[in-house]
Amino acid sequence: MRSPSNRDKVLKFMEDLGRHTKKEGRVYLTGGATAVLLNWRDTTIDIDIKPVPETDEIFRAIATLKNELSVNIELASPGDFIPPLPGWEERSVFIGVQGALHFFHYDFYSQALSKMERGHVQDQKDVAEMFSRGLIQRETLLALFESIRPQLIRYPALDEEAFAAKVKEAVHHA
Repeated sequence: MRSPSNRDKVLKFMEDLGRHTKKEGRVYLTGGATAVLLNWRDTTIDIDIKPVPETDEIFRAIATLKNELSVNIELASPGDFIPPLPGWEERSVFIGVQGALHFFHYDFYSQALSKMERGHVQDQKDVAEMFSRGLIQRETLLALFESIRPQLIRYPALDEEAFAAKVKEAVHHA
């Protein structure tokens, strides 16, 4: 089992991934990696990423770095669990450039909605932190949720009404 990753480890992973990759691309960080980089959590179990494009080169680099740095890397993003929100790429927040790679925080609204759907205690804390930091706004979140609601039927594991209730509850407590 690899140890949790702190801010320095996440930054080192980004630096080394950029060094190992020659093809230009984007890497979206999400979940705990976002929380660690924005300093509302000290560590994360996994560094969750979405590379675009997904190339053999980046997968080889990830395989090397997970062992060299003793980090857990997961290819996971909100779009794997809920319908992609319209405009998520434009709302993703730029972090920096390492080599040929541009790093971004995956759209905060997407992150918040996927965390609300999952509903773990840490997810609820993360969503509360996003609200308190002004990274997401109630009205926009509700509008984006409604925009994907017709697509929820494509995600059989999701219960539309239960998800809607979780969103309403989170917004109410924000």
